[in-house]
Amino acid sequence: MVYESVLSAVVSALAAEAIDNTSKQAWQRMRAPGEEVAKAGAVTGELRTQVDCWVFARLHSQLIPRHWNALVAKYGTHAGRKVAAIGELKAVVATPAPALFLYKAVTTWAIPKLRGVRHLPPAVVSVEIPLDAPASKKAKIVSAAIEAERVKRKRLEERAGGMIVLKDSFYDMNTWDPDGRPESTRREWRRNIHKVLDEMLAEAMDSAGEILRAEGLLLSEAA
Repeated sequence: MVYESVLSAVVSALAAEAIDNTSKQAWQRMRAPGEEVAKAGAVTGELRTQVDCWVFARLHSQLIPRHWNALVAKYGTHAGRKVAAIGELKAVVATPAPALFLYKAVTTWAIPKLRGVRHLPPAVVSVEIPLDAPASKKAKIVSAAIEAERVKRKRLEERAGGMIVLKDSFYDMNTWDPDGRPESTRREWRRNIHKVLDEMLAEAMDSAGEILRAEGLLLSEAA
């Protein structure tokens, strides 16, 4: 089996972290030393998952920590690993910005704001019930309102697709610096932090590409 690009391989491998342990452990017996991962023919969902898990382990073991953390922070789907990677990246970014600013700048780089996807606050239902309505009717009105809110919330959650979704206020740079420095200063800090992270991510992708090519897992390199 081969991947179309380095990005598709990285995304697939990191997504494999979210599957159940039984499938994740199966990759360990799929490849003996010296054997090649299957490249031709139809690939079943189970085999694909096993290959993804093998690539996950390979990248994790071969990449230097900051490169691995950059990939997990940017493309990871496992919430715990993503948050941990963000924390590790803070320690390797040099900036004159205060700690809170650095934390929020790194987090918003890893979890950019997406159009149409919102953080869901606790559900609250408000209904108007006639005072003279019988108890049975009041109960039906409340039940209908709760069900309507449940359906709406489920639709929004499905749209988010299990991603970490931050509150809109998290992206407000005015909340990043308690000392209220000029906006030009804050923008420069953010730009430089994101530039460092972008460069780190590019290096990580280059290194991941070298590993995948050595294993013959990229379509452009497959014979």
